[in-house]
Amino acid sequence: MKLETIETDVLVIGAGPAGSNAAKHAAMGGAEVLLVDKKSEIGTPKRCAEGVSKNGLEKLGIKPSHRWIAAEMDRVRLVSPSGIDVWLNQENVHLPETGYNLERKVFDKHMAMDAARAGSQIMVKTLAKELTLKDDYVLVKAESMGNHVEIKSKIVIGADGPESRVGRWAGLKSTSKPKNMESGVQFEMVGVELEDTRAVEFYFGSVAPGGYAWIFPKGDDIANVGLGVINSMTSKNAYHHLLDFVRECKATQKAVSVEFNVGGIPVGGPLNEFVTDNVMLVGDAAGQVNPLTGGGIISGMQAGLIAGEVAANAINEGNCSLENLKEYETRWVEENSLSFQKYLKAKEYLLSLSNEELDSIARAFQGSDFERIGPMELLGKLVKVSPKAMVKLGKILAL
Repeated sequence: MKLETIETDVLVIGAGPAGSNAAKHAAMGGAEVLLVDKKSEIGTPKRCAEGVSKNGLEKLGIKPSHRWIAAEMDRVRLVSPSGIDVWLNQENVHLPETGYNLERKVFDKHMAMDAARAGSQIMVKTLAKELTLKDDYVLVKAESMGNHVEIKSKIVIGADGPESRVGRWAGLKSTSKPKNMESGVQFEMVGVELEDTRAVEFYFGSVAPGGYAWIFPKGDDIANVGLGVINSMTSKNAYHHLLDFVRECKATQKAVSVEFNVGGIPVGGPLNEFVTDNVMLVGDAAGQVNPLTGGGIISGMQAGLIAGEVAANAINEGNCSLENLKEYETRWVEENSLSFQKYLKAKEYLLSLSNEELDSIARAFQGSDFERIGPMELLGKLVKVSPKAMVKLGKILAL
């Protein structure tokens, strides 16, 4: 196979939303950028997550397009183990990962096209196989379209997903503990009998040990139906949990699967460090995923925006050291650490509850007007419903 050498300012490995946004903003800042992806077609196969908030897209400056929006969502239905449901409205409660359900394949490709329009070059079917840190650049060996390629870059941005190989090659601790990695599985189904086609549904309890099951509407009778589990908390694999859920859930009993997706979901919060000399990690590679919901599109794209800006500035200044790139990590942590800590606490609390406690809490809040319930009333309901659950919450909040 022929050996080719390519030189660039910034190499982005992985053309998901986080990587494409990093490439876009680095190019907008004047850097020479190359975005590579191991797949022949960007966006395929799709990952499980397809929900994003309207507010999140607005903050990123991305205008919604009918090309990649499958459905709008403004309500949430929370379902307890025995089927007791609680309804929330977007107007009354901030609901992460609700607003739009995406056509993820189209969305990812659209984001890569935006990077190209900003000036980034793109190479598909290009697999990074080795990374070596040199004195003032990074050498990446890859295989592209059947050819061996060497890429010399002043900065590498790793957007290569959970358990990032870019991170490991660069000496960053990018491996998640088993308890912090959910196995996600999902069907896209037709014939789903939804109670409300503008509501995303979440199912809690033993239906998905360590996580939850979801139904995301995509218009008409089509929906994404999936779940995430922590493998150490169950003797069954995620796929068999999903089969059980589809059989038992009233909405999916007559539905037919037309697509199957799998993927790891890092839910332990961001890595302690995701920057080193000449290298930055973004998105799932950096653990920038909501620990409670498992959603990471917006937070990853936000990271990509910051990393791209910092990379371009570093290139312009001629300083790609950790000291200069650390600004990216600092900015992202400042904007997200507080909310991520809250999501981690909430997840820990939910995992501590038994099926019976989840049912009791759902029963207490069923039909409640959340716009009129204050914090003290919420706590009062918890105490009345389940003193044990309240004690668990107190212990977690005191950590």
